[in-house]
Amino acid sequence: MDALLKIVQTINMYLSDYILIILLIGIGLLYSVKTRFVQIRCFGEGMKKVFGNISLHGGSAKGGMSSFQALATAIAAQVGTGNIVGACGAILIGGPGAIFWMWIIAFFGMATIYAEAVLAQKTRKVSADGTVSGGPVYYIMHAFPNKFGKSLATFFAVAAVLALGFMGAMVQTNSMAEACNTAFGIPQWIVGLVVAAISAFIFIGGVNRIASFTEKIVPVMACLYLLGGLILLICRIQYIPETFALIFKYAFVPNAIIGGGIGYALKTAISQGAKRGLFSNEAGMGSTPHAHALANVEDPHDQGVVAMIGVFIDTFIVLTMTALTVISTLYAGNGPLADMVNTGVPEGIAKTNMSQMAFSSVFGSGLGNGFIAICLFFFAFSTVIGWNLFGRTNMNYLFGKKSNLVYSIIALVFVFLGSILSNDLVWELTDMFNQLMVIPNAIAMFALTKLVIGKRGK
Repeated sequence: MDALLKIVQTINMYLSDYILIILLIGIGLLYSVKTRFVQIRCFGEGMKKVFGNISLHGGSAKGGMSSFQALATAIAAQVGTGNIVGACGAILIGGPGAIFWMWIIAFFGMATIYAEAVLAQKTRKVSADGTVSGGPVYYIMHAFPNKFGKSLATFFAVAAVLALGFMGAMVQTNSMAEACNTAFGIPQWIVGLVVAAISAFIFIGGVNRIASFTEKIVPVMACLYLLGGLILLICRIQYIPETFALIFKYAFVPNAIIGGGIGYALKTAISQGAKRGLFSNEAGMGSTPHAHALANVEDPHDQGVVAMIGVFIDTFIVLTMTALTVISTLYAGNGPLADMVNTGVPEGIAKTNMSQMAFSSVFGSGLGNGFIAICLFFFAFSTVIGWNLFGRTNMNYLFGKKSNLVYSIIALVFVFLGSILSNDLVWELTDMFNQLMVIPNAIAMFALTKLVIGKRGK
């Protein structure tokens, strides 16, 4: 296991430090320019479409979802452990400045995800029974209708099934189980069994049950977390200016807190921002297009601007709330991590418990640990549901609908195993497959620029 961990870490280092940064920023810049910065021009339009149509009981939509249900399913997948555990890991390894680079990745990622949603809408397939299917495998084949396209689509589909349906579920359950064990003393395997049982009920219900679940749980869980975070920030309001100063300062001189030379430290901060930013908002990864393809809208552009708001909510609101609460309590005001370059990381502090420590410093250990455990449970569970749907779409592409039962059973096994297996290896494997998904998705997106822009000129 140790040997496997080292191999996967080496692969991830090259992917995140070089390939991922080039592809994500490249695609984001390309579509920002080609769409004339759609993330700025059409931001207001996107907000109106999202919050003007918000509903907790959208009902079923034959063969697909409502636009809000598709967004809720996408956000359910986006807002997961990456927003709490992932963000904390980026800060711990890359310093507070890693959050700045997450913001940069997310800004360009809004243009990227706009393009992904438009492509998913324009290339989706509707079967004879009205069932809608869509996602990167379909626009990859549209871009390259030959053997190369078939190989690229198959590579993406395999990576997606492993990253989202299987390995990703393990990461989410692992974080849930550890948080519940810390806060409430519940054995991790019991959490795994409960999550697997509830997941089975939702998986069996198909697209309609998933849509009904996500449209209800996503607004509630986001508001709950933001309310708790806002209360904490009010209690630490005197440290807010210092918190933002630390983010911007360590974005450009991270060696002042994580040590090493400026080149190494800056590369670490940027790569952590890119890697954890991808795991959080998923722009460019090719996961959320599976949800946006199911939206029943008049114009693909309409779902594209809605998709942008998903990245905005995920990174600039939810993830930023995590960053501000952690940095204002653990770094600002001579917090326990304020002098990492000289003292190192104090014993007992890890990415999995940083957020709980932050809230506990203000609310007390009982309430702080419990609050984060509850929020993390809903965040992670909603991601399991969303990612399972995305993985199933690719499983169907590879083996047809007859594979649904087998896929669901295997996925449930991974959901349970995640509660009892080593956290480091699970995270590294998930990172690897997430990053591998970016490569074929990016190649197709570079090739389909004209299809995104279309006749409408948006």
